[in-house]
Amino acid sequence: MSKLSEKSLKTLEYYTILDMLAEHCVSRKAKQEAKALRPLHDAEDVRELLTQTDDAKRLMTTGGAPAFGGIREVSAALSRAEMGGVLSTRELLDVASLLHAANQVRKYGAEQQEKGLTTTLDPYFSRINSNKYLEEKINRAIISEEEIADAASTTLANLRRQMRAQNVRVRETLNHFVSSPTYSKYLQESLITQRDGRFVIPVKSEHRGDIPGMVHDVSSSGATLFIEPAQVVDANNQIKILLGKEKAEIERILAELTADVADFSDAIAADYDVLCKLDFIFAKARFSFALNACAPEISEKTQVNLLRARHPLLDQKKAVPIDIALGGEYDTLVITGPNTGGKTVSLKTLGLLSLMAASGLHIPANEESSVCLFQNIYADIGDEQSIEQSLSTFSAHMKNIVAIMDKCGPDDLILFDELGAGTDPEEGAALAVAIIEYGRKMCSLVAATTHYSELKVFALTTEGVENASCEFDVRTLQPTYHLLTGVPGKSNAFAISRRLGLPPVIIDRAKEQISAENQRFEDVLETLERERHQLQKQREDADRLRRTAQSEKDKAVTLKGRAEDETDAILEKARDQAERILREARMASETVFAQLDEMKKQSETNAADQNLAAARAALRSTLGQAEKKAMRREKKTVEPESVRPLKAGDTVHLLNVGVDGIVLKPEDKDGTVYVQAGILKVNVPLNELRLVEKKKPAKPKTTYRAPAGGMREIKRAHAKSELDVRGMTVEEALMEVDRYLSDCLMSHLDLVTIIHGKGTGALRAAIQQHLKHDKHVRSVRNGRYGEGDLGVTIVELK
Repeated sequence: MSKLSEKSLKTLEYYTILDMLAEHCVSRKAKQEAKALRPLHDAEDVRELLTQTDDAKRLMTTGGAPAFGGIREVSAALSRAEMGGVLSTRELLDVASLLHAANQVRKYGAEQQEKGLTTTLDPYFSRINSNKYLEEKINRAIISEEEIADAASTTLANLRRQMRAQNVRVRETLNHFVSSPTYSKYLQESLITQRDGRFVIPVKSEHRGDIPGMVHDVSSSGATLFIEPAQVVDANNQIKILLGKEKAEIERILAELTADVADFSDAIAADYDVLCKLDFIFAKARFSFALNACAPEISEKTQVNLLRARHPLLDQKKAVPIDIALGGEYDTLVITGPNTGGKTVSLKTLGLLSLMAASGLHIPANEESSVCLFQNIYADIGDEQSIEQSLSTFSAHMKNIVAIMDKCGPDDLILFDELGAGTDPEEGAALAVAIIEYGRKMCSLVAATTHYSELKVFALTTEGVENASCEFDVRTLQPTYHLLTGVPGKSNAFAISRRLGLPPVIIDRAKEQISAENQRFEDVLETLERERHQLQKQREDADRLRRTAQSEKDKAVTLKGRAEDETDAILEKARDQAERILREARMASETVFAQLDEMKKQSETNAADQNLAAARAALRSTLGQAEKKAMRREKKTVEPESVRPLKAGDTVHLLNVGVDGIVLKPEDKDGTVYVQAGILKVNVPLNELRLVEKKKPAKPKTTYRAPAGGMREIKRAHAKSELDVRGMTVEEALMEVDRYLSDCLMSHLDLVTIIHGKGTGALRAAIQQHLKHDKHVRSVRNGRYGEGDLGVTIVELK
């Protein structure tokens, strides 16, 4: 990469992004790889990197991130082990930590694959070797950097057991000196300590000859001698010998572990590389989550289309998203607007997000954004005035521009901030136009910010060049940071000055200094800005109305669904009621069949048998037809010609619901009638309604059992076969029963039913007691199952 390109990366703060990425890495090697990341030029390589980050985010969403905390740099240790050196306890523990991390990450990958998650990271997980045997062997032998476990070897365990026994013997002997009244008076302190690895006691210097032994040390004041009594010299010597053997055994154990590491050094090194690579990939995923970023589409054409893009160094919760495109219908974008309005940020966002995408990083933008891979991105942004080099602002910018013009070519992106500034406005504007034209001639894409009206006119009048502006709210003197493509911006210097309190006479005088042509141009821009605000307000109003209409539509759909549910509920209730009636009818029929069977047994003639069988067959046939009719689910209709025109207030029967309703509105042009059935008001097709009209009661027929046991049918004059006295008082019911029995006698009825209900039983008892004293009554009994039970009384007349 050229020096100019590296400078542009720094200008666009690309290295700051890499530092942020490195903070999400765990291992040192992954951090180094993050900081060494550079844009690529092969589209397939970039797509592969973006897909890896996508897959890492998907795995983190479903199963969390794998643990990379145990990765340790072991390259130097592996090299020394291969050359025959002995590794320290620290180096061996680092190897064990790496092996543990490898085992955990490999297990993580296997668990994700068991869940059915197939990703581009699977080959990395499968390449991890891990070595549980060596990991456990090292951890079993080494407790910490300073301590080897007794379990490291049988020899070491025996040596330490002997050492502990010798220590006990020495301490017991020395405790005799410390606690004995004879010797304790010679001691400076009643304690046991060590010098040069040998146990000693502190003796006052004046009593040197009272305790025979070897002097190993003297206090700084000379008042205390540290003496090893003669009684413990042999035991201390034995401890020294055991310590030497222990040291030799520890060295042997470390050498053995080092040899094992050397045997598996290639696999351990490979695991280290794979773990660092996965660490880097998952760091990019964590970085993507932090920026709320996603993978853009990599375009084969030289064009960029960023939707709702945000600069990654801004607070992502507060950053205002912008839409910026370049390379499609136009290859040059001229961005204008007031200072601090967001022009430079828009320019940097375009360049930095293009660099991030080319590096395989997700970008903070809409997932439908697309980015191409530029050969080079050149940026001249910021004030580079240098006192040491005697360069003015204009000269510093021009030096960069000269270098860029010398290098730019096809598939390059050139970014200019305040192009032509720092010199005479007229000459600066002319230079800016010429520089842009040269960049276009070299087939590069160009984006530039400026305050010059000449560049706005150039963008308006030149094909392939487009204006853009950063919106500014003059009322609040605050930028909105929205980028408006296709609209040239105003500097708003006069408006801002007026709001800040500059006297109007000065502002008016300043306006007089502007040429008439520029004034007209600014007026046109002001008119365009005003019309744009009006159109934006109209669009917002239209969006609000659309949302309101959609809400009303949703409510209507909900109400329609609720009405359909209520209708289905009514139909279901009607079907349930029909089934219940049929069940009761069948139970009643079984009772009748039982009675008929009993009558059949008592009959004496074949004719009576035939009549009984025929009656039973007819009853079963009627019940079967009723059941089929009740359970039938298809819609019932009636021909419209058979129904007189309906009018409001008519009572109709809803064929498919099984209930009656009242006509609210007669038939409309769609052939439907507005009907209220209970609390439900619905439109029902005319052919699903039947008019209910009052009819004169027909003279019903009844049957009775002749004394001979046969059955015959007679016409009834006035009386019915049952009387309903529910809700009457006892006196009213008895009067009605007497009147009813008279009618029954005149109609020659011999078996009648009186319905009085169950209630408390008082009405039933009064009626039955009254009937027992009536000379026309042969018998009185309660109803049986299927006849009404205790709610009716069956009366047989003489």
